[in-house]
Amino acid sequence: MSAPQQPDGDPARAGQARAVITDGLPSQLVDTDPDETQEWLESLDAVVDHAGRGRARYLMLRMLERSRQQQVGVPALRSTDYINTIPPEREPWFPGDEHAERRIRAYIRWNAAIMVHRAQRPGIGVGGHISSYASSASLYEVGFNHFFRGKDHPGGGDLIWFQGHASPGIYARAFLEGRLTEDQMDGFRQEVSHPGGGLSSYPHPRLMPEFWEFPTVSMGLGPLNAIYQARFNRYLHARGVKDTSDQHVWAFLGDGEMDEPESLGAIGLAAREELDNLTFVINCNLQRLDGPVRGNGKVIQELESFFRGAGWNVIKVIWGRGWDKLLAADRDGALVNLMNQTPDGDYQTYKAEDGAFVREHFFGKDPRTRKLVEGMSDKEVWDLARGGHDYRKVYAAYKAAVEHKGQPTVILAKTIKGWTLGSHFEGRNSTHQMKKLTAEDLAAFRDRLYLDIPDSALDKTLPPYYKPDPDSDEMQYMLERRRALGGAVPRRRSEFKTLKAPDDKALDVLRRGSGKQEVATTMAFVRLLKELLKDSELGPRFVPIIPDEARTFGMDSLFPTQKIYNPAGQRYTSVDRELMLTYKESEQGQILHEGINEAGSTASFTAAATSYATHGEPMIPIYIFYSMFGFQRTADSIWAAADQMSRGFLLGATAGRTTLNGEGLQHEDGHSLLLAHTNPAVVSYDPAFSYEVAHITRDALVRMYGEDPGAPLGGSRSPDVMYYLTVYNEPFSQPAEPEDLDVQGLLAGMYRYAEGPRADDGAAGEVKAQVLASGVAVPWALRAQELLAQDWGVSADVWSVTSWNELRRQADECAEWNLLHPEEEPRTPYVTSRLQETVGPVVAVSDWMRAVPDLIAPYVPGGMSTLGTDGFGLSDTRPALRRHFHVDAESIVVRTLASLADEGQVERSVVRQAVEKYQVRDVQAAPADDRSDPSPAT
Repeated sequence: MSAPQQPDGDPARAGQARAVITDGLPSQLVDTDPDETQEWLESLDAVVDHAGRGRARYLMLRMLERSRQQQVGVPALRSTDYINTIPPEREPWFPGDEHAERRIRAYIRWNAAIMVHRAQRPGIGVGGHISSYASSASLYEVGFNHFFRGKDHPGGGDLIWFQGHASPGIYARAFLEGRLTEDQMDGFRQEVSHPGGGLSSYPHPRLMPEFWEFPTVSMGLGPLNAIYQARFNRYLHARGVKDTSDQHVWAFLGDGEMDEPESLGAIGLAAREELDNLTFVINCNLQRLDGPVRGNGKVIQELESFFRGAGWNVIKVIWGRGWDKLLAADRDGALVNLMNQTPDGDYQTYKAEDGAFVREHFFGKDPRTRKLVEGMSDKEVWDLARGGHDYRKVYAAYKAAVEHKGQPTVILAKTIKGWTLGSHFEGRNSTHQMKKLTAEDLAAFRDRLYLDIPDSALDKTLPPYYKPDPDSDEMQYMLERRRALGGAVPRRRSEFKTLKAPDDKALDVLRRGSGKQEVATTMAFVRLLKELLKDSELGPRFVPIIPDEARTFGMDSLFPTQKIYNPAGQRYTSVDRELMLTYKESEQGQILHEGINEAGSTASFTAAATSYATHGEPMIPIYIFYSMFGFQRTADSIWAAADQMSRGFLLGATAGRTTLNGEGLQHEDGHSLLLAHTNPAVVSYDPAFSYEVAHITRDALVRMYGEDPGAPLGGSRSPDVMYYLTVYNEPFSQPAEPEDLDVQGLLAGMYRYAEGPRADDGAAGEVKAQVLASGVAVPWALRAQELLAQDWGVSADVWSVTSWNELRRQADECAEWNLLHPEEEPRTPYVTSRLQETVGPVVAVSDWMRAVPDLIAPYVPGGMSTLGTDGFGLSDTRPALRRHFHVDAESIVVRTLASLADEGQVERSVVRQAVEKYQVRDVQAAPADDRSDPSPAT
C-alpha cells in the first residue's frame, strides 16, 4: 500500500525510513525523548496542514536563526531565498548626496561608452567593451565615493582588482578627475601609434605603471591573486614588516568568470585563515561573453552555496528599493516563490523586453503576484530595478562587508549587462561584442542620462566627451570624496629604499666548492639562502615559498629556524617534535608552505614579489618547485606576475629530463627553459656549479633590489624582472671557483670553463672542437673532453653556458639595432664574438630538448650541432636515460666526431668506429658513471 499523500503529492511523514544524512543535517543523533520529538513533529505537521508550507517554512527559518543565537550548532543553510540578504529595516543611512552621485555616474557612463565608440572610428577600429562597465557602474561608484581608500590614507590604502572589461569606466572617472586628458582617452587601445602613448585595453601595470596596480581580465587569476594578497597582507603584519590592519582588498569579478577553476579554487584558504580584510564583489549580470551564465539555473544561488559552504559571509544584492513594497505585501510568499523558481535565462529575457512583457510573463504566472502589480503602470513595472544598480542597497552591502569580522565576504550583486545603453544592448547575448552605438542609441542614451549635449554634436563617428565645469557642485563633490578617502584610485607607487648587496662572505660557502662532499645545485642554493638569511638587512626580507616538497629540495632545514607561517600558530603536538628538523608552525613564521598547490604558490609569489610597490616594502620571494610543475602548470599566472612587474626568484628544482630519473613522464622536465623564454620578464639561468649559483644570485639581488651597476656587457637594464634558476638533484663534488673566472661571461650567458689539451703536451693533435653545455650536462661534456683526447686525438674546449636564453636575447637586440641602423658600425652578439675566435665545429648539449640550446644557433659562426632530450620523460637509471636520449659523454664524442667528419677533418669511418666502440645504440652498454671530475684541468 502506498503512503498517504498530501494535497500537493508529497508523502506523509509517518512511517518514512530515516535517511542517514538529510541536506547536511545529521539524523543519527540519539533521540533521548521520543515522545517530545513526536510532539514537535506533529506541531510542524499541523502548521503545514492548517497554515500552509509558507508559514511552516518561515517558522523553521526563525527556529534556525534562534538556534544560531543560542549556539546550538545546527549547520548553516547552503542557500537562502532569492532576495536581498539585508532587509530594508536593517539598511544603514546612506551618507552621500545621491543626486550628485547619480549625476557623476551619468557623466562617467557616457564618457566610458563614448571612448569605446570613438575607438571604432575609421582607420582605428581597435574595439573595446561598452556593456560590462554599464552593468557595474553603481558598484564602482559607491566604492569610489565611500569605501575605496587611496595611497595617501593613513592606513596605507586599499588594494583593488578592477574587472578587466570595466576599464573604460575607470578611465572615464580618471578623465573627470583630471588624471587623463581627452587626447589620452582617444588613445584607448593605441599604445604604440597614438602620439604621447595611449591607454591599455585592460588593467596592465606594465603598460601604465603609475596607474594600474593589478592586472585582470578573465582567466580567474584576479580572484586567486586577491585572496593570496589579502593573506600576504596578514603575513606582513604578523611578521612586523608593516601594519596592514587598516587595508582592505577588493576584487571585482564577473559571474561568468567564476566558471574558471582558479576563481573558486582558493576560497577555502580565505575562510580558513579568516581573511575579513577581503571582499569579493561579483557582478551578476547573468551573462557570459556569448550568452547566459546559467540559462536553466540560478548562478547567484549556485555561488551562494559555494561560498557559504566554504565558510564565507555571503551578501546578496538582488532587488532594488522599488521591490521592497512588493515584498512587504507578499503575505503568503508567492512573490518570493516566483523569484526562487524563475531561471536566469528568463530574467535575462525580461530585461530585453518591456514592462508589459514582464507583467504578463513574470508577475502573471501566479494570480497573487499579478494582483501585487495591478495598480502599477507598465513603465513602473519596467522601472523595478535590480539591486546592483541601487546605491542604497549597494552601500548597505559594502558597509556590512567591511564591518564583518572573522570571515571574508562575497557580495553577489544582480545587474543588467548593457544597462541604460538602449534596447540594442540591454540583456542581449551579443552585447559583449558590440563596440558602437547607433545614432538612435546615442540620442536615447544621452536623454536617459539627462546630459546637456545638443543633437548637432552627436556626430555618429566622434560624439563628444562630457565634462562639466570644474567648479560645479558635482565635480567638487567627487574630488572632495576622493580627498577624504586618501587620493585617487587606482594608483601605483614603486618608491622604496634600495637594499644593500649581500656580503661577499655570504657567497664564500659556494665559491670555495664542496671538497670531497657531493652536493647538488639545489642543495647549494639552499646553503646560500641559509647564509643570506643571517644578514640583518636582507634576511628578514626573504619569503621562502614551498608547494609541499620542502624535504625533496632540502628546505626542511629551515623549518626549526624560519618556521612556517600559520596565523593560528601550532596548536598541536608535532609527531616529529624530537627531530632536529621538526615541522614548526608559527604566527610569525617566515616560510609560506602552500601544500600541493602550484597556483596558490605562484599567487603568493606575486604578492611578495610586488610588495615593493603595493606596500613600499621590498620582499624577496624564493619560490622553489619541481621544475616540471612551474611554467607548465602556471604560465598564465607567471605572465600576470610579469604584467604586475614582480621581482623575485623562481627555482626550478629537480630540473632536467634525465636527472630526476625515477619519476617518469609527468615529472621529468626538459622544456621549462623554453617556456620561460616566452616570458619577456623572466631572466633564465641553467647553472652547472655552486659558484655560478652564487654569482647569479648576487647579481639578481643587486639588479632587482639594489643600486644596479648595469648589465654585464654594459648598458642599463630593467629591475622589473624575475629570475628563473634551474637547479638539479644530482650530487657531485662542486669545484671551487677558478681564480681567473670570467664573471662577465658567466653573467652574460657563457664562458670557457676548460680548454682542451694542447698538442705540445702529447695528449692530442691539432684537431679542435667546441662543446657547449649547461647545467648538469657540463660534467658529461668534461668526460667527453677526456674521451675525445684519449681515444681520438681531438682537443675540445668545454664551455659552461649559464643561459641560452640571455645569449639569444642579447643577440636579438644586436640584430634589431643593426637592422634599424644600417649605416652604423654593426654590433656583434656576445655568443658570436666568443665563438668566432675559436677553432673547430660547435656541439651543444644539455638535459633539455634541442630547442633550448638551439636558441643561439642562428648566431653561432659556422653553425652548431645539438644534442637534447626531446620526447617524454622515462623512468630508469640516469646512465640508461642519457644513453637513450644520446646526451651522455659517449654520445657527445660521437656527435663531435660526426661534426668533424662533416668538415672533412676526420674520416667517416672514425664516426662508425666510435659508434661501435661505445655501443651508443645500446642503453645496456652505458657506463655507470657518465661524468668526469668537474674540477678544471690546471
